Parts: sequence; structure tokens; C-alpha cells
Amino acid sequence: MSNNNNSRMVALREISHRAPRHTPRPEENGVQLPTSAWFGMNTFGLRQMRAKMPKDVYKKLAASIRLGKKLDSDIAPVVAQVIKEWAISRGVTHFTHWFQPQTGLTAEKHDAFLTFDENGLPIETFSGEQLIQSEPDASSFPSGGLRATWEARGYTAWNPASPVFISETGGVKYLCIPSVFIGYNGEALDEMTPLLRSCDVLSARATELLELIGDSGVLRVITTLGVEQEFFIIDRGHFALRPHLIISGRTLVGAPPPRGQQLEDHYFGGIPERVQACIREVETVLYKL
Repeated sequence: MSNNNNSRMVALREISHRAPRHTPRPEENGVQLPTSAWFGMNTFGLRQMRAKMPKDVYKKLAASIRLGKKLDSDIAPVVAQVIKEWAISRGVTHFTHWFQPQTGLTAEKHDAFLTFDENGLPIETFSGEQLIQSEPDASSFPSGGLRATWEARGYTAWNPASPVFISETGGVKYLCIPSVFIGYNGEALDEMTPLLRSCDVLSARATELLELIGDSGVLRVITTLGVEQEFFIIDRGHFALRPHLIISGRTLVGAPPPRGQQLEDHYFGGIPERVQACIREVETVLYKL
């Protein structure tokens, strides 16, 4: 018990002396730019596509996104080239098909733009095939020791409705291609594929209903989902001392809220400096995306 109390005292002492981490925002000539000037700078969305792609290629890609269709393989090389040039201009060196396997986490397999030409000279390349489809390492699949890893067959494919984006982590920038993850037989291995298939079914049925009630000419109905911006922040030192948080990711043991939450302890209270700095850091990343 005494060791546990000592650990808590050490954690509390470290927390009380921990300074907030200030995240710089984009500047120009030493002057901080307004948010509108760099909003979405790490996402290659329709606005960037329209500015950088040939008109016919952009129209085909935009139609594919709007109608939820597969990307035309004829325009894939041009799209890949434009995305590569945009990413490299932002300091990106690697790309990955970014997907959500059925583990509650995200997964990535990184590849470099760097390769070598026929003369052995270094060059950055990114093909249409690399943009559209990839195959994660087979060793990532649980096998139970009953199957050779090379027999695993899982493929990722870019979902054009989700624009590619740049992730900035630890001073490193890499290109993320939001993808679905399916087996060789079409079985869903991720969280995104069932969602997209459900959206397609809803769209088809809603379109039929609209046709019946006289609203003809509708090609697709898009479903949307909003999230409530509510979150709770706990210091990493406190988190490490609470096994229920580590194991379950939520509070199972704790004291009741002071005064039944009626007063300013929880509502309309001042935001601590470190929490404000954390919110600013998260906000900066989200605005860039």
C-alpha cells in the first residue's frame, strides 16, 4: 500500500510541475496566418483536385466520388501522379493504405516513393496501381499456427469518397490513402466495408422510394452522421495509476462528482492552461485535415 501511495505522490508531483506544450500554427514572414488560410492544407480534397488535375480527369474522379463508383483505371495514373507531386511538395516521403481492421484500431503498411530507374538512379514514383490497391503483409493475419503466412489473402483498396491526407507524426509526414480491407473472396475484414455496403443499400432503396413519389432523376442518396464533441482529459500519469482505465479505456472506479455537478467545478469553469494547450494542439491538427 505504501508503494502505491508513493507512486501516486510522485505522479501528482510530476503533474503539478509539468509545463504546457505550445503548438505553433502556420506563419508567414513571422506573422501567424488566419485559420482560413491553412484550413484543410493536409487534405487533397475536391478543391485541390480541381486546381491540379486536367479537366476531364477531374470530372471523372468527381463523378466517381459523387455516385460511389469504382475509380476508372484509365485515369488512375494521372490521379496518382498529381497526388504524388502534391505530397512531395509538402515534404512527404512515404505513403500507406490506411484502414480500420476489426480490432478497434487503425492499420498501416508504409512504402517509400523512392525507387530506382533503369540506370540505377534514385527517383520518386507513385503508380495508379499503388494508389488503387495494395496487399498488407500476410504475417499481420492471426493464423493460430495452422496456416503459412503466405497463404493469407487480404487486400486494401482506396475509397475515393475519402480523400487522401497527410499525417504529421513525430516530425515525419506521410501520405494516408483511406482504404477498405477485404479478403480475396470479397469478405469484409474491416469496419469501413460494411458501412459502405449499408450506404449503397440505403441509397438504392431511398432512390426507389423517391421515384415512386415522383421525385425522379435522383442518382444517389447520401447518408450522414454527426458526432457530439464531448471528451474527457486525464493526465497520463494518473491514467497509468488506474488499471481500470488501462484495461477498459473508461472509468469504472472513482469518487462521485463534487456537489452533484451543480456548481462551477464541472460547468462554466476555467480551463487549466495545460488542457487549453492540449485542445489547441488537437484543433491545429484537425484544422489542417
